[in-house]
Amino acid sequence: MRLSLLKPVIDRPGPWASVYANIPQSTEDAAKQQELTASATTAQLFALGADEATCGAVHEALLTWRGGESGAHAGRALFAAHGAVVLDTPLPGPPAFPFAAWGPVPRVTPLLAAIGDDPVCLVVRLDRAGADFAVLGQRGTEDAGQVSGAARHLHRTSSGDPSERNFRTKVENTWEHNAAEIADAVREAFERSGAEAVLLIGEARERHSVHDKLPEPLRALTYESEHGGRAPGAESALVDRDIAQVRAVQEREHVAQVADRFRTGAGPGNKSAPHAAAGIPALVEAAREHRIDTLLVSPHGADIARHIWVGSDADQLAVRGTELTYLGEEHPVAARADDALVRSAAATGADVVVVRDPERAPSGGLGAILRGTEKTAPE
Repeated sequence: MRLSLLKPVIDRPGPWASVYANIPQSTEDAAKQQELTASATTAQLFALGADEATCGAVHEALLTWRGGESGAHAGRALFAAHGAVVLDTPLPGPPAFPFAAWGPVPRVTPLLAAIGDDPVCLVVRLDRAGADFAVLGQRGTEDAGQVSGAARHLHRTSSGDPSERNFRTKVENTWEHNAAEIADAVREAFERSGAEAVLLIGEARERHSVHDKLPEPLRALTYESEHGGRAPGAESALVDRDIAQVRAVQEREHVAQVADRFRTGAGPGNKSAPHAAAGIPALVEAAREHRIDTLLVSPHGADIARHIWVGSDADQLAVRGTELTYLGEEHPVAARADDALVRSAAATGADVVVVRDPERAPSGGLGAILRGTEKTAPE
């Protein structure tokens, strides 16, 4: 999961107002409902101890937000501290449980659960003459360039004349040449974009030809869509569906691979030198020592809502408040284990994976794949 979205809230001091709101739009009473939501949310935050300036910033943001399709309900997450909204982002849909929270660290785990692993997909719209590239991921859709092949000899004729047969041979050669150029450009765009999958869109013959010329490792990550094309106006809802399906497959496979790595690392054979950690004490120690490579979070685990103690820095975590006092933190405060560990993981460059399948999830809902088996001092 790409955690760049959380960057604005990771290193800033709290306390934080975290809001997951369901904003009705384009209905007769939408404005009234939005006003009620803004007022109720800020009243709840104030009752929880939020300062007046932060409550006011949240109220203004909820009251003035617009967007979404007609008649739809928009999900939205926002995080505010010290009188300013620091992060305001739409959700893929309405939040399962709208709520407002006030605490020492932002409640980011529901946001990660909502957006999922968000794999990046390279979409290639191609024809006989070239291809256009686009990258779909956390930041939406971004243009990723294009490639053009040879423009001559692109159309065959049906004549049986020897000169025409020679021309058809040149056409075939041009097609093959262009397919090779497109395949090479796909490889470069894939590596440059950090994509995890490729979707080829175009006529069957061109798709198959490009697919066959890709390097074997990339071929295994490449899918084809029978819908749409490169020409303007060729897009359809079926293309969007195919893109969503490719990304969903990549997310499931990635989560399964991470869960298997965790389960193997936490197995009996690794007791003396574990490559995985489970349980709050072990996870807190690993986070404090910057040894978490990948943090696994299950939305329904028993440990995620347990409280641990945190300081102002992301790597200041402890099972008991006195531990942080010994480490120099004068004012340790209690925070949810899931959010504190996610904050620490994001701050140290670790990955975070949400595991929704209870059979694959770590016991208690939290686990980690470790960077190394040797303990190192905090940076």
